[in-house]
Amino acid sequence: MAIAPDNSELEELLQRCARHDRAALQALYTRAAPQMLGILMRILGSRAAAEDVLQDAFIRIWQQAGQFDRLKGRALSWMVAIARNRAIDVQRALRPTVLLDIAELAGAEQMQVEGPAERSEFGAAAAALRRCLDSLAEAPRQCLVLAYQHGLTQDKIALSIGQPLGSVKSWVRRGLQSLKSCMES
Repeated sequence: MAIAPDNSELEELLQRCARHDRAALQALYTRAAPQMLGILMRILGSRAAAEDVLQDAFIRIWQQAGQFDRLKGRALSWMVAIARNRAIDVQRALRPTVLLDIAELAGAEQMQVEGPAERSEFGAAAAALRRCLDSLAEAPRQCLVLAYQHGLTQDKIALSIGQPLGSVKSWVRRGLQSLKSCMES
């Protein structure tokens, strides 16, 4: 059984990585990679995929080492969170997606509404959703449309609109909360 690396040692190595010390990155990899690889293999189910994600994660750790704050958590937990998030992004990218245009949706059986009562209910719900979306500020509305209508991940939304990932995550979360409140009222 692998022994967990010492937190203070990992913190010191992360501080050195923030100063672009390549030897610190190598030492950090040696200390933490075995545990992180095991976690990634459980998430992804493939050693090859886990190794690829581990490499991406260490690149991000190198780039973001200055953002680590020991007051917010342990060093290994911070690094595992980066690796886990990358693994989730990889899983999402591999998921098959089907984008339908309006013409395809128009003929879809599951979208057809049977009678006048159902048409009225469907139309009212669509109008309420449109009204609630229009009540949102531009940034949250744009993020929600890109996520749910175009199927973009939050990372891709951040890149496409040129905003920080943290802002996009906040806008999506608050936008969804506002939509829920609006639809319930």
